[in-house]
Amino acid sequence: MMAFPLTLSTLLERARQVFASVEIVSRRPDRSIVRTTYSELYRRSRALAEGLQRVGLRRGDRVATLMWNHATHLEAYFGIPAAGGVLHTLNLRLHPDELAYIVNHAEDRFLIVDDVLLPLLDKVRDKVNFERVWVTSFSGAQLPQNVESYEALLLEAKGGFANPSLDENEAAAMCYTSGTTGKPKGVVYSHRAMVLHSFAMALPDACAMSYNDTVLQVSSMFHANGWGFPYTATMVGAKLVFPGPNVDGESLLDLICAEGVTLANGVPTVWIGVHDALEKNPGRWNLQAPLRVLSAGSAVPESLMRNLDPHGIRVFQGWGMTETTPLATMSHLAPEERKQPADAQFQIRTRQGRPMPFVELRAMSQGREVPWDGISLGELHIRGPWIAADYHNFPEARDRWTEDGWFRTGDVVSIYPNGCIRIADRAKDLIKSGGEWISSVDLENALMSHPAVQEAAVVGVPHPKWQERPLAVVVCRNGAQVGAGELREFLAAKFAKWQLPDAIVFAQEIPRTSVGKFLKSRLREQFADWKWEP
Repeated sequence: MMAFPLTLSTLLERARQVFASVEIVSRRPDRSIVRTTYSELYRRSRALAEGLQRVGLRRGDRVATLMWNHATHLEAYFGIPAAGGVLHTLNLRLHPDELAYIVNHAEDRFLIVDDVLLPLLDKVRDKVNFERVWVTSFSGAQLPQNVESYEALLLEAKGGFANPSLDENEAAAMCYTSGTTGKPKGVVYSHRAMVLHSFAMALPDACAMSYNDTVLQVSSMFHANGWGFPYTATMVGAKLVFPGPNVDGESLLDLICAEGVTLANGVPTVWIGVHDALEKNPGRWNLQAPLRVLSAGSAVPESLMRNLDPHGIRVFQGWGMTETTPLATMSHLAPEERKQPADAQFQIRTRQGRPMPFVELRAMSQGREVPWDGISLGELHIRGPWIAADYHNFPEARDRWTEDGWFRTGDVVSIYPNGCIRIADRAKDLIKSGGEWISSVDLENALMSHPAVQEAAVVGVPHPKWQERPLAVVVCRNGAQVGAGELREFLAAKFAKWQLPDAIVFAQEIPRTSVGKFLKSRLREQFADWKWEP
């Protein structure tokens, strides 16, 4: 067979040749709509690559982006790796000190930033050392003296860019973990890993993404390659729609209906907001076609799936991590499962799914692999062609990989005989009470199925007798009221008495990480001195 390298440049070339006129739609921060095409993406990505080479980009240099989801960010997705550089997407929701740490640890040389995010850059500018900063202009305001125009960089290109001879194992992009435990750690992605991931994502048993789809990229492009959607959509020629920073329920529904979106992604909280908007405004939006939604980042509540199905929005679940490029499993009903009663189907849909092709899984407990019986619990280990083999310049975390080459995820799972996994909890979030384990995820999903509950997080709090007991933090829906006793009675139908939360606290909001996950470490700190009733 031919020694044909799997590089992102080949995806871009295909888009130019086969899908030149397919639209790429962006909603800017000011809510205006801008339309471009894959032909323009090809031209401008190559102009960016040429411009970077002209200013001295070396192979392997990191070029950071501080940008919302839009077509210009997509140019960086392809243009930086095409030039031999490494795209480093920066999480704009991080604290400035954490952002500065990541920039310095990655040794980012250049930066591309949206002008609306210049105030954030100002907070870290004296702590980092970018050689050049280019600004994408949305507001039309005059640029500060210490930055340059992104458009001017592209205009300097003369159209003579020739793709360098890239090795498929060269670094193409990198992203840092959210740092919920310890310092954020950098994961470097090769061209090969992302191309293979894109192929797998397009398969029918994954996202079934094709030329016939219109894809809404809700998941942040600064987080784990936007879940791979931008690359996969470009590979198959799907119309792409970017919402910018406007990801409230009403804004997303407006885009979905106006652009005929058929496939979208996003964390569960986004789609909870979409459901709330639909309930508050019945009849306002008429979806042109059934909408498939990949939701990940945290467990998808069964109630969310049930609530959105009647609106023509079918949520399916995936699982992955920054270290897995990121998607590793997908949850779809098997033919025999479609014959089961509706309630059983919903329970199956809440599982995290089967491994994608080439991804291998095992669950380990006390040094032994646990059986695939859907009951036995163990820490999930994973390996495959798009699973990280190490962290960037972080040798002290090498113990995340086993001696025989598996990545320790930190998730506690059971694996069913058909290979489908169910995540019981993160290892650090399991609650051990009186020698027995309690899954906070199961309690959370059950609480969020109550009609009065918007969100719920459950943590283990020290207890003088039982070691730990579960405490639930609940956010009620607007205008809804419910008591702790009613919620405990509601849970009692599904859980044993000893599994029920001993305390339920009502709050206005639940603290989150920068990528929308519940920040349980903060809740454990907040309630560490909780006084249990005798």
